[in-house]
Amino acid sequence: MGQLQKYGTFRSSRRESISFIVKAAQEPSASSTGFLSQDRPGRRQVIAIGATSPLVFLFNQHSNSFAAENKKGFLPVLDKKDGYSFIYPFGWQEVVIQGQDKVFKDVIEPLESVSVNMIPTGKQDIREFGSPQEVGETLIKKVLAPATQKTKIIDAKEQEIDGKAYYRFEFIAQAPNYTRHALSTVSIGNGRFYTLTTGANERRWEKMKDRLQTVVESFKIFNV
Repeated sequence: MGQLQKYGTFRSSRRESISFIVKAAQEPSASSTGFLSQDRPGRRQVIAIGATSPLVFLFNQHSNSFAAENKKGFLPVLDKKDGYSFIYPFGWQEVVIQGQDKVFKDVIEPLESVSVNMIPTGKQDIREFGSPQEVGETLIKKVLAPATQKTKIIDAKEQEIDGKAYYRFEFIAQAPNYTRHALSTVSIGNGRFYTLTTGANERRWEKMKDRLQTVVESFKIFNV
């Protein structure tokens, strides 16, 4: 939890909180889920495509408590151990990436993916870290995209679901040979800072944006 020491771009009242996010979140770099995977396959990853997908599918199909969340064209994920749920597009396969709790991606369009990451925190509410704009800019520049990529935050907002605050961000990250358009949502629960990120190549954004928005909006944390 102490590998990054270079945060501190916010005013002093936020510095300690924002610094904590980055130090913890980049334990293994979260940028490996989609941003670097196309350029450097295998650099930090141990990928096992398809090996666990049937198990996840069977588990989800028999999850009565989560059945109502399933939508046509999507498959549900319910993690009773870590306390979160979401849905992802049918046809995406689960891959294993070091430092990520769950990752599903399109094997033909590798920038189309969703990942969930968790880090411990002593905070009780995401708002303790700052505003949606502050937290979004920090995570996007320092955690959700490699430092070599040019990033731009398009939107940052707060939403409350079942009494819990969630921050949601829309952003783009430009690499030399592609641009990724992405959505993220973050929240706090069970003593953890949760981050779900999904996205697609900019050239496919118009085709994928509604599905990716559905993925982000489906993410929920529950007590375990």
